[in-house]
Amino acid sequence: MHRTLELAATVYEPNQMPDFPQPQIAMAGRSNVGKSSLINCLAGRKALAKISSTPGKTRSLNFYQVRPEDFFLVDLPGYGFARTSKVEKEKWGRLIEAYLRGNRRLAAVVCLLDARLPPQRLDLEMTAFLTQNSIPILAVLTKADKCKQRECAERQKQWQEVLRLPKLPVSVSSKTGRGKDELWRTLVLAAGFTPSPEEALEEGL
Repeated sequence: MHRTLELAATVYEPNQMPDFPQPQIAMAGRSNVGKSSLINCLAGRKALAKISSTPGKTRSLNFYQVRPEDFFLVDLPGYGFARTSKVEKEKWGRLIEAYLRGNRRLAAVVCLLDARLPPQRLDLEMTAFLTQNSIPILAVLTKADKCKQRECAERQKQWQEVLRLPKLPVSVSSKTGRGKDELWRTLVLAAGFTPSPEEALEEGL
C-alpha cells in the first residue's frame, strides 16, 4: 500500500500542543541514530525531514500525518549528542516529557536504536521512563546495512531480552529500504488500524 506523510504541525513549547483527535505514535532516539533519514524513507521523500551532518537538527515536535489511515507520527528531538547548550537541552527535555506524560492520543513510542551498538545508557533511560509510565514501546534497530547480518540478529535478540518484548525488534536501513514494509505494518497495527489484505497475507495475520 502506498502511504504518504505530510507535516501538519511544529511545536516548540508545551502550550503549543495541537489537540488532534487521531492516534499518535512518537519516534524517539539519540541524536545520531538516523531518525530524520528513517522518516524520509517511510515517506519516500528525501526533503520531508531535515537531515544534517551535525546531530540534534530536530529541535521541535514535528507532527506528520499518515494517509490513508489518518494517524500521526510525531518526531521528537533527539537526545545525547546534540551540540547545544545545557539550557537548550533541558528545554527539549521538558518539551518531550510534557508531550509523553498523560497523552491520551499516544498509542506507542518507537525507540530507535543503533544496530551497531550494544544498549546505551541514554537508550536504557528512555525505555525505562516509558516503561514506568506504561507507554508501549516499539523497538526499531536502525542502520542495519552498516553491520553484518549475524551482528544485527544478535543485537535484535539482546534488545528483545532487555525490553522483554514478545517478538524481535524490527531492523531497518534508510539507505536500502530494508525493513520499511515491516515497520509500516508495525506502525499501522500499533495505531489501531487493520493492515490491507495484501499486507495481512504477507505478514500471516
